[in-house]
Amino acid sequence: MRMSMGRVGRHLLGLAVAGLTLATGGAAFAELGQPKPWEWTLQESGSPVMDNIVWFHNFLFVLITLITLFVLALLVIVVLKFNAKANPVPSRTTHNTLIEVAWTLVPVLILVGISVPSFRLLFLELDVPKADLTIKATGKQWYWSYAYPDNGKFEFDSLMAQDKQPRLLGVDNELVVPVNKVIRVQVTGADVIHAFALPAFGVKIDAIPGRLNETWFKATKVGMFYGQCSELCGKDHAFMPIAIRVVEDKDFAAWVETAKKKYASGGASTYASAAGPTQ
Repeated sequence: MRMSMGRVGRHLLGLAVAGLTLATGGAAFAELGQPKPWEWTLQESGSPVMDNIVWFHNFLFVLITLITLFVLALLVIVVLKFNAKANPVPSRTTHNTLIEVAWTLVPVLILVGISVPSFRLLFLELDVPKADLTIKATGKQWYWSYAYPDNGKFEFDSLMAQDKQPRLLGVDNELVVPVNKVIRVQVTGADVIHAFALPAFGVKIDAIPGRLNETWFKATKVGMFYGQCSELCGKDHAFMPIAIRVVEDKDFAAWVETAKKKYASGGASTYASAAGPTQ
């Protein structure tokens, strides 16, 4: 039994409306610093680096759209103007100096226009400014350990919590940092290669055993921000989230005093070593 074209159209329209409802509804209930249902854009920025990444992404999107439309227009002109019916006597022209110079020079100028903000963004990410706070993050199978060498040298593990929301992103012990402060993050791995990644902060850096990598961020908004290990590191790779709670200065100072007592019993724990695991 065949469905009429009208019924097919109504079904397609209904699916489209349902999808739009889910997308807008999911966005309405989503929070800052985590993925949103039906999200197709970058996460909302929470740092100056991510602000620049979003701008560069949008700039490239506009540029490639214009290039694509220009090429499409050329193809349409060629199809309509130079087909055998419209142009029965084809041109014998084999070279055109102006066109050859243009199609060489214009792409070069476009690449230069892309490279300038690209290098500026790269330098912004790699040039770590003077830090207000240093944190050491060690990737392990399959959780993260954090140390605060500037605040009493305490260290704690952060494992995924099954009973916390958002699902697969909530942890038992969150990384806590003050707002509007430059946070330097020293990253290493204790066993295999992991990756420390926070989309809202524009941070992604490998945690490699035997090597100490360094990155930074400056959170400009108070709240919870989530990330995950972004390097395939074994069977529980999908279950080692990163949760960062950004607080005001006075709240951070209070948390530090509490953390010193809470994690004091973990004296048997050792600091992450850049020398890697011992055999």
